[in-house]
Amino acid sequence: MQLQTVLDTGASVDTHPHFVCVFPNGKGGGNPAPIVLNADRMTSDEMMAVAARYGHESAFVCAPRDRRHSFRLRFFVPQHEMEMCGHATVGTLWLLRSLGHWNSNVATLETLSGIVEARFNERTQIIEVSQPKGVVQPVDDERLLASICKVLRIDPVDLDSLPVLNSATSRTKTLIPLRSIQRLHALSPNFEEVRSLCDALQSTGLYPFAVQSARPFQVHARQFPRSSGYPEDAATGIAAAALLYGVLHHGLLEPGVHGMNVHQGYAMNKPSLIRVELRNPDDSDSGCWIGGAVERTALERLS
Repeated sequence: MQLQTVLDTGASVDTHPHFVCVFPNGKGGGNPAPIVLNADRMTSDEMMAVAARYGHESAFVCAPRDRRHSFRLRFFVPQHEMEMCGHATVGTLWLLRSLGHWNSNVATLETLSGIVEARFNERTQIIEVSQPKGVVQPVDDERLLASICKVLRIDPVDLDSLPVLNSATSRTKTLIPLRSIQRLHALSPNFEEVRSLCDALQSTGLYPFAVQSARPFQVHARQFPRSSGYPEDAATGIAAAALLYGVLHHGLLEPGVHGMNVHQGYAMNKPSLIRVELRNPDDSDSGCWIGGAVERTALERLS
């Protein structure tokens, strides 16, 4: 079945978003995303104003510049444009599919971070989007490690024995292993210092995590972004992809295991679940898939 585009370049501008919640795993869970269709005539300032109004990553669907691709997506947070947003991409494709505008099982998407592939997984009935191979770099500067503890308001003994890593697929996240899920959920960072710490780390967010189980491999994580206009994310697909490559770097996956579940948002009372797995179980260089549930949400959920 061929892709059906929703886009009509002659359509009038309609900045009224649709609202979805991505990666929910229980009542009130998931990360909300406003999504605007037919956004070609919107300016960057108008797009950023939508994100600022609702206080969440927002996606804007435009006609592809190359007609061999399915859609072009732009992403904004309240303070700037983003190259890529995992949960908003999953949510956008779910919306397009529910409205009958995407009917095949595959799509290619133009984004500022490059071409992103997507698929509808018939086995799991979820939409998955691709991320490239992760690049991992240990953070071994003692001053930076001390600053991480200071900003997160933890003692060095709260850190796991694994090294802190910078890991990137679309964006660099700082992966901070903690000894327990309880300590993770009790974190109360100094948010005023997160941005300067991320700048020193050359990172776009702090992603502390703790392992829950080995088989199936499950972790809990929290995301404190560098400068998105809000202090914490309920579910962060790009960070989950970066974490998969951190877990591979640490050698934490047992033989035969090529993916994991990332639980996020619990400390915010927004329980979320992100599934990340290698595209090719035998080749970590092939990149990974990000996927999870999506549901419609009311405007009130975005407040």
